[in-house]
Amino acid sequence: MNILPIDKKVLDKFGPYTLITGILLIVLGTAGILLPGVMSLSTALFVAWLLLVGGGLWAIHTYKYSPKNVMDWLKPAVLFIIGGLMLFYPVSSVEAVGLLLAIYLLLDALSSFTLAQSIYPSKGWGWMTFNGVVSALLATLFLIGWPATSLWLVGLYVGISLLFDGWALVALGWVLRKGKSS
Repeated sequence: MNILPIDKKVLDKFGPYTLITGILLIVLGTAGILLPGVMSLSTALFVAWLLLVGGGLWAIHTYKYSPKNVMDWLKPAVLFIIGGLMLFYPVSSVEAVGLLLAIYLLLDALSSFTLAQSIYPSKGWGWMTFNGVVSALLATLFLIGWPATSLWLVGLYVGISLLFDGWALVALGWVLRKGKSS
């Protein structure tokens, strides 16, 4: 039973960009499944660079607004240190990202279930539910073998998650697009 009202504005936002995004996610996910080690290291390095860029932005902010307060420099310093360590120790970084990935997959499952529930009984809600089940299973399987299998599982699971996210978006976008043309 749907306890939330169907928001037509939300459904109207799913359109051609939903299909394009879904197709791009399918391509990226397939690449991750075929080359899991590369996807694992790429994911860890991407996170490391995000932390370094974030540290730089915080450092600029601190320099402009509070350059004399030592405590305000703590956050950019921590971001620089963690980002730098991730760049210098990529295998350990993959293991850390692996644990974060398991948490992400659990949150992805919850958000997929929430979206499915919010559009139920409209067409396409089952695809989002299926996506949530797959994400929950991937998180559980990942936690069972962590950290020993992180080097290939991170890339494989990122690829699988992206692939299923892509197919869910393509299916949802296609169903809603067909519904508008009827």
